[in-house]
Amino acid sequence: MIDCKKIEEIAERELAGTDMFVVECTCSPSNEVELLIDSDTSVSIDTCVALNRAIDAEFDRDVEDFSLMVASAGIGSELKVLRQYLKLVGKPVEVLLRSGVKLLATLDAADEESLTLSYDEKVAVEGKKKKELQHVVKRYAMEEVKYTKEHLDYK
Repeated sequence: MIDCKKIEEIAERELAGTDMFVVECTCSPSNEVELLIDSDTSVSIDTCVALNRAIDAEFDRDVEDFSLMVASAGIGSELKVLRQYLKLVGKPVEVLLRSGVKLLATLDAADEESLTLSYDEKVAVEGKKKKELQHVVKRYAMEEVKYTKEHLDYK
Protein backbone atom coordinates (compact mmCIF):
# COMPACT_ATOMS: atom_id res chain seq x y z
CA MET A 1 0.00 0.00 0.00
CA ILE A 2 1.23 3.48 -0.88
CA ASP A 3 2.39 5.73 1.98
CA CYS A 4 0.35 8.96 2.25
CA LYS A 5 3.01 10.51 4.48
CA LYS A 6 5.59 10.18 1.71
CA ILE A 7 3.19 11.81 -0.79
CA GLU A 8 2.52 14.67 1.65
CA GLU A 9 6.28 15.18 2.15
CA ILE A 10 6.88 15.34 -1.62
CA ALA A 11 3.95 17.75 -2.06
CA GLU A 12 5.14 20.01 0.76
CA ARG A 13 8.63 20.07 -0.74
CA GLU A 14 7.21 20.98 -4.17
CA LEU A 15 4.92 23.67 -2.73
CA ALA A 16 7.63 25.25 -0.53
CA GLY A 17 8.12 28.92 -1.33
CA THR A 18 4.58 29.33 -2.67
CA ASP A 19 1.36 30.39 -0.94
CA MET A 20 0.02 26.84 -1.37
CA PHE A 21 -0.16 24.11 1.24
CA VAL A 22 -1.30 20.51 1.73
CA VAL A 23 -4.72 20.11 3.30
CA GLU A 24 -5.18 16.34 3.33
CA CYS A 25 -4.01 13.13 1.72
CA THR A 26 -6.14 10.00 1.74
CA CYS A 27 -5.28 6.53 0.46
CA SER A 28 -7.74 3.73 -0.17
CA PRO A 29 -6.90 0.01 0.18
CA SER A 30 -6.87 -0.19 -3.64
CA ASN A 31 -4.11 2.49 -3.78
CA GLU A 32 -6.35 5.32 -4.93
CA VAL A 33 -4.71 8.45 -3.55
CA GLU A 34 -6.40 11.84 -3.24
CA LEU A 35 -4.25 14.85 -2.34
CA LEU A 36 -6.05 18.08 -1.48
CA ILE A 37 -4.16 21.37 -1.61
CA ASP A 38 -5.19 24.94 -0.91
CA SER A 39 -3.74 28.40 -1.25
CA ASP A 40 -3.92 31.79 0.39
CA THR A 41 -4.98 33.12 -3.03
CA SER A 42 -6.03 30.50 -5.60
CA VAL A 43 -5.05 27.10 -6.99
CA SER A 44 -4.91 26.65 -10.76
CA ILE A 45 -5.45 23.41 -12.67
CA ASP A 46 -1.90 23.78 -14.03
CA THR A 47 -0.55 23.71 -10.48
CA CYS A 48 -2.46 20.52 -9.73
CA VAL A 49 -1.17 18.88 -12.94
CA ALA A 50 2.44 19.91 -12.22
CA LEU A 51 2.23 18.62 -8.65
CA ASN A 52 0.68 15.37 -9.83
CA ARG A 53 3.58 14.86 -12.28
CA ALA A 54 6.21 15.74 -9.67
CA ILE A 55 4.79 13.20 -7.20
CA ASP A 56 4.39 10.56 -9.92
CA ALA A 57 8.07 10.98 -10.90
CA GLU A 58 9.15 10.05 -7.35
CA PHE A 59 7.65 6.54 -7.54
CA ASP A 60 8.53 3.47 -9.58
CA ARG A 61 5.30 2.33 -11.24
CA ASP A 62 6.72 -1.19 -11.72
CA VAL A 63 7.07 -1.54 -7.94
CA GLU A 64 3.97 0.28 -6.79
CA ASP A 65 0.87 0.89 -8.88
CA PHE A 66 -1.46 3.63 -7.69
CA SER A 67 -3.95 6.19 -8.91
CA LEU A 68 -3.22 9.79 -7.88
CA MET A 69 -5.63 12.71 -7.96
CA VAL A 70 -4.39 16.16 -6.95
CA ALA A 71 -7.19 18.65 -6.40
CA SER A 72 -7.94 21.97 -4.78
CA ALA A 73 -9.98 21.98 -1.58
CA GLY A 74 -13.25 23.12 -3.09
CA ILE A 75 -15.31 26.14 -2.22
CA GLY A 76 -17.80 25.16 0.44
CA SER A 77 -15.79 22.17 1.63
CA GLU A 78 -15.02 21.66 5.30
CA LEU A 79 -11.94 23.37 6.67
CA LYS A 80 -9.28 20.87 7.77
CA VAL A 81 -6.12 22.80 8.73
CA LEU A 82 -5.47 25.97 10.72
CA ARG A 83 -4.11 27.83 7.70
CA GLN A 84 -7.52 27.51 6.01
CA TYR A 85 -9.17 29.07 9.08
CA LEU A 86 -6.62 31.89 9.17
CA LYS A 87 -7.28 32.87 5.56
CA LEU A 88 -11.00 33.23 6.38
CA VAL A 89 -10.59 35.53 9.41
CA GLY A 90 -13.02 38.44 8.95
CA LYS A 91 -15.20 36.48 6.52
CA PRO A 92 -18.55 34.71 6.96
CA VAL A 93 -18.49 31.03 7.90
CA GLU A 94 -21.01 28.29 8.55
CA VAL A 95 -20.27 26.35 11.72
CA LEU A 96 -22.04 23.21 12.90
CA LEU A 97 -21.51 22.51 16.57
CA ARG A 98 -21.52 18.97 17.95
CA SER A 99 -24.66 19.96 19.88
CA GLY A 100 -26.47 20.26 16.53
CA VAL A 101 -26.60 24.08 16.50
CA LYS A 102 -25.72 25.65 13.15
CA LEU A 103 -24.29 29.17 13.16
CA LEU A 104 -23.77 31.69 10.38
CA ALA A 105 -21.12 33.98 11.78
CA THR A 106 -18.03 36.03 11.07
CA LEU A 107 -14.80 34.27 11.93
CA ASP A 108 -12.96 36.75 14.16
CA ALA A 109 -10.00 34.58 15.20
CA ALA A 110 -8.76 31.00 15.08
CA ASP A 111 -6.00 28.98 16.68
CA GLU A 112 -5.29 25.30 17.27
CA GLU A 113 -7.63 25.17 20.29
CA SER A 114 -10.56 27.44 19.44
CA LEU A 115 -12.56 29.70 17.13
CA THR A 116 -13.89 33.15 17.96
CA LEU A 117 -17.15 33.91 16.16
CA SER A 118 -19.38 36.97 16.06
CA TYR A 119 -23.04 36.87 15.08
CA ASP A 120 -26.45 38.35 15.85
CA GLU A 121 -28.65 36.35 18.21
CA LYS A 122 -32.12 36.89 19.66
CA VAL A 123 -31.74 37.11 23.42
CA ALA A 124 -34.38 37.37 26.13
CA VAL A 125 -34.14 40.77 27.85
CA GLU A 126 -35.31 41.10 31.43
CA GLY A 127 -38.56 43.05 31.70
CA LYS A 128 -39.53 42.53 28.03
CA LYS A 129 -41.69 39.85 26.47
CA LYS A 130 -40.07 39.99 23.07
CA LYS A 131 -36.52 38.79 22.45
CA GLU A 132 -34.11 41.39 21.10
CA LEU A 133 -31.36 41.01 18.56
CA GLN A 134 -27.91 41.41 20.11
CA HIS A 135 -24.45 41.12 18.63
CA VAL A 136 -22.62 38.22 20.30
CA VAL A 137 -18.90 37.44 20.26
CA LYS A 138 -18.24 33.92 21.49
CA ARG A 139 -15.29 31.56 21.63
CA TYR A 140 -15.80 27.86 20.86
CA ALA A 141 -13.32 25.09 21.55
CA MET A 142 -12.40 23.03 18.48
CA GLU A 143 -13.81 19.97 20.27
CA GLU A 144 -17.24 21.65 20.19
CA VAL A 145 -17.09 22.16 16.42
CA LYS A 146 -18.23 19.40 14.08
CA TYR A 147 -17.33 21.34 10.92
CA THR A 148 -16.64 24.81 9.60
CA LYS A 149 -17.18 25.91 6.00
CA GLU A 150 -16.80 29.18 4.17
CA HIS A 151 -20.28 30.70 3.84
CA LEU A 152 -21.15 31.78 0.34
CA ASP A 153 -24.09 34.12 -0.07
CA TYR A 154 -25.51 33.97 -3.60
CA LYS A 155 -27.84 36.96 -3.19
